[in-house]
Amino acid sequence: MTAILDTTPNAVFILTHEGITRCNKAAVRMLGVASLNELRSRYGRRGEGFLLRWPKNLLPLREEEHPLTRAFKGEKVTEVVLAIHAGTGEEITLKVTAAPIVVKGKIIGAVAIHSDITWGKRACPYSPALDTGEDLLTHEKALRRQAENDLHKANAEIQALKDRIQSADIYPFQEVNHTYHFGEVIGQSRCLENVFFRVEAVAPQDSTVLLLGETGTGKGLVARAIHSRSLRKNRPLVMVNCTALPASLIESELFGREKGAFTGASAQQLGRFEMADKGTILLDEIGDLPFELQAKLLHVIQDGEFSRLGSSRTVKVDVRIIAATNRDLYEEMRLGRFREDLFYRLNIFPITIPPLRDRSEDIPLLVEYFLEKFNRKVGKNLRNVTNETMDRLMAHSWPGNVRELESVIERAAIVSQGATLQVLDRFSAAGPAHPQDETKPLVDLERDYISQVLRKTNWRIEGANGAAHILGINPSTLRGRMRKEGIRRP
Repeated sequence: MTAILDTTPNAVFILTHEGITRCNKAAVRMLGVASLNELRSRYGRRGEGFLLRWPKNLLPLREEEHPLTRAFKGEKVTEVVLAIHAGTGEEITLKVTAAPIVVKGKIIGAVAIHSDITWGKRACPYSPALDTGEDLLTHEKALRRQAENDLHKANAEIQALKDRIQSADIYPFQEVNHTYHFGEVIGQSRCLENVFFRVEAVAPQDSTVLLLGETGTGKGLVARAIHSRSLRKNRPLVMVNCTALPASLIESELFGREKGAFTGASAQQLGRFEMADKGTILLDEIGDLPFELQAKLLHVIQDGEFSRLGSSRTVKVDVRIIAATNRDLYEEMRLGRFREDLFYRLNIFPITIPPLRDRSEDIPLLVEYFLEKFNRKVGKNLRNVTNETMDRLMAHSWPGNVRELESVIERAAIVSQGATLQVLDRFSAAGPAHPQDETKPLVDLERDYISQVLRKTNWRIEGANGAAHILGINPSTLRGRMRKEGIRRP
């Protein structure tokens, strides 16, 4: 590109916030200097010392009237001015074409082309043919085309320089290594390798698995990995979100119902356990299962049988159970909200999924995976992530874990242009270290306080030293609260 600029007889100047940063050989000759550094030294950083004036006006242009300065402010300029050629000392007539350099809506510089249109001098030797108005117009059009071509070439050079600068700041993704992919669970950190090891060990067995971890860590993906590596992989994996099901319907959803079992039950319905027969069932958010249903679930785990709602007939099933929760089940048991006997039936082979903040070295692999995923989804060709962007992603605490990262990358893929991912999210300096540090709802605080008072009174409710007296409520009211909140003496 430099060679192309140097072959044009027109002087080309490129201006940025740093002043004139580029010019060709014709510009150096016009200003009578040997180099760009000498140009900036003699005429000033922005070339303001190279005096221009309007025809028939002896006063030089003010700095704000210079075409290059005006272009830097966003104006497209074409002007005819007079100047003194520093190399020859002669006055010349210049046609100046200047335009801003705009990248992503922001002006980063300006380019100006000075064409010498002094007839009979350097720009073109004298020719009698130029005496006619028609030939002058033809020559003027040719000069305009040349100026436009030079401007286009200068813009292309600026873009090429910008791309080279950007490419130097691109995060170097590792070559794709499929050993990092464990189904859709992606990573190579030490803590995740431990998860992979435990999954490989338990998958071929029929043992019950308890998946523990914060929301968004990928417990559902780990459950799929266990099922796909088990002897039941050709049978269904039925996933049940215990939080999403209404409390009034969860029993019939899990265990099925007979026609007429309750108002609105117009037909027999198979439960999720029957659907998962000979396969696997994932009980997601098991910590939210109502206390009164936990005993029936325990019976299914122990004996492999249950009764549909509204029926006395026993249904036998052969189901492998995987349970998952983001709750602290030890705390839930202490508060009387989760049965100990059910916990010990589920806790045969626990696997804890680490939060994303504990495996930040996996973030580049996840970003690369999500880039490929969302390129297909939104029809983009995003290949690059800058070092600055990757540093921001790796420094964030990710309270929403992998699910939050996936959402951020999808948003960025939608708005990004070109080949480089542009993450517009503004992350806070420090996120919450642990979700349990968050403020609890009032109902949870009341439940915890009642449980604390009951433990202090050794679960005595009535009397002067009873929990009801300390709490300032009627004993029957306290018993009602205990039943409602599922508070039971261990």
